[in-house]
Amino acid sequence: MPSPQVIPSTMQAVPLLVRRLLENGMTLHSGSEVVTATGGGTRSADYATVGRNAAALAHALAGLGVRPGDRVATFMWNNQEHLEAYLAVPAMGAVIHPLNIRLFPEQLTYIADHAEDTVVIVDGSLLPVFAALLPGMRTVRHVIVNGEADSPLLPDGGRVTVHDYGRLLADRPGTYDWPDLDENQAAAMCYTSGTTGNPKGVVYSHRSLYLHSLGISLPDLMNISAADRLLAIVPQFHAQAWGLPYAAFLTGASLAMPDRFLAPAPLARFIAASRPNKGAGVPTVWQGLADHVRQHPETDISSLREAVVGGSSCPPSLMRAYEDELGIRLLHAWGMTEVSPLGALARAPEGADGEGAWRYRLSQGRFPAPVEARLMGQDGAVLPWDGRSVGELEVRGPWITGSYHLDDDPEKFHDGWLRTGDVGTISADGFLTLTDRVKDVIKSGGEWISSVELENHLMAHPAVAEACVVAVPDDKWGERPLATVVLRDGSGVTHDELRRFLAGKVAAWQVPERWALLGAVPKTSVGKFDKKTLRKQYADGELAVDVIS
Repeated sequence: MPSPQVIPSTMQAVPLLVRRLLENGMTLHSGSEVVTATGGGTRSADYATVGRNAAALAHALAGLGVRPGDRVATFMWNNQEHLEAYLAVPAMGAVIHPLNIRLFPEQLTYIADHAEDTVVIVDGSLLPVFAALLPGMRTVRHVIVNGEADSPLLPDGGRVTVHDYGRLLADRPGTYDWPDLDENQAAAMCYTSGTTGNPKGVVYSHRSLYLHSLGISLPDLMNISAADRLLAIVPQFHAQAWGLPYAAFLTGASLAMPDRFLAPAPLARFIAASRPNKGAGVPTVWQGLADHVRQHPETDISSLREAVVGGSSCPPSLMRAYEDELGIRLLHAWGMTEVSPLGALARAPEGADGEGAWRYRLSQGRFPAPVEARLMGQDGAVLPWDGRSVGELEVRGPWITGSYHLDDDPEKFHDGWLRTGDVGTISADGFLTLTDRVKDVIKSGGEWISSVELENHLMAHPAVAEACVVAVPDDKWGERPLATVVLRDGSGVTHDELRRFLAGKVAAWQVPERWALLGAVPKTSVGKFDKKTLRKQYADGELAVDVIS
C-alpha cells in the first residue's frame, strides 16, 4: 500500500518580527504609555509617541551608517529612550545589545569588543562611568548621549563622534519603511554575567523574541494584558528585563520604568505615582521595599497586586510576608539569559489552596509547553519526574539558545539540550524545585546538602536579613557548609541560637558548624549572592569564622 502523501500547509508564511510588536503597540494600543521616574516625579509618553520616536531613531542610526546586522549597544537604565532603542534597532534589521552597567570594566570592554558594537547609546547620568570605558571599546564609532550629562565626554582622538539623543532625532520622520526580515535573523544579544571566565554572548532571533513575548503573556505565566501596568524593576541590561518591553507592545500593557531610582524610598514613591499592578525584580529589591514599607507605613504601594521574583531563590518568609502584610502575591520564576529568560513560573493549579497551594508556589514553577525539560543523573541517565529524584536540569525549546556567540562551549550543551547548571527535582505535573547550583551544592561525606534550603530556613528567623551558605573544605567530610548571616538593624542572635533554630528543619548532620557574621552578603552584577567571592574570602582568611562543635 503506498505511503500517504504529505500535503503542504495552506498557511501564510508571515515572519515573526519585532517590527510587528512595534506596529501593534503604536497602533492598536496607541494610548498605552511608558512612565519613567525622574528626580522630581515622573514623565510619560504614549505608545504612539514611542513608535514615532523609534522611527526617528532608526533614521538617525541609518544616517550614522548602521546597517542590517550591526550591533547597537546601550548603556542605560530602564527608561523611555531605552524602550525606543529596544524597538527601533531590531526593527530596522540591526541588533540591540544592552550592556550590563554593573559588570567590571574589563568585562565590559571585552563584551563590547567581542560583540563588535559600533554605536552606544548612553544615559547622561552614566557618562562618567562610560567615559572611562570608551578608550577600550575599539569598534565603537558613535556615542549617543541621552539626557543631560553629568560630565563632558571627549571624542577619543577623533575615532568616536558624540551625539545628543534629542538633537539627533529632531526633525527626523516619524515613520520608517521597516524591512521584511528573516525571522531567524539576529535581533538582540545579551551576555552572561561571567562569574567564571569571560562572559558569553546569547543572540536572540526575531522569532524567539516574538514567541517568548507570547509565552510569558499567557495566563499561567505572567498573565499580561492591556489592562495591566508593568513595573519593570529588573534592568533592561539583565536578560532584557525578562521580556517585559516586548510583551508590553505585544499586549498593550503600559510600562512603569524606574530609571536609576531603585533604592527603596524613591522606588516606593515611584510606585505610588505610577500605580503599577504587576512587577518584576530580584529578591533583594523586594526585601528592601518591604523593609521600607514596614518603617514607613504611610507608604502607598497598594496598586501592586502581584510581582514576579527571580534571578535567585526567594525566601519563603519574604513571599509570605508580602502576602500577609501587604496583600501582594510574589510569584517565583526560574530562568536564565540563555532561556530568553523565562523558563518556568509558579502559579498554583486551579483548586489548590492553603498549604497545598504554597507547595506549588514555593517551587520555581511549572514549565510552559514550549520549554522541554529533563533531569540528568550523575551517571548520565535521564531521571523520572517524581518529585524525589535529584539531577541537573537540561532544557530545550524555541526561545532557548543552542550555542554562544563566537564561543564554542560543548560542555554547556548535551545532545541539543542546554545544561543549566541547576540541580533539583521535577514533580509529575511539571513543577521544578531547585535545590542548588551544580557548582554550589555541598558534598559532605558522600551526601548532598542544599545550600538554598539552609538559606531559606535561616532567612525565616526574624533577626536575619540575609543568609548565604557555601561549601568549604573539611578534613573529615570533604566539604561542610559555612553559614554567613546579616542581621537586621537592632537585632541580636547568637550562632548557637541559629543552630538550634535549624534543628528539626533539616537533618542534624546538615546543620553548619562554621558561622560568620557579615555587614552585607557580596552580590553579583545581577543581584545574586556571590558565593565565589565568599569562598575566596574564607580561603584567604578574611572572614571571622565561629566554629561550634
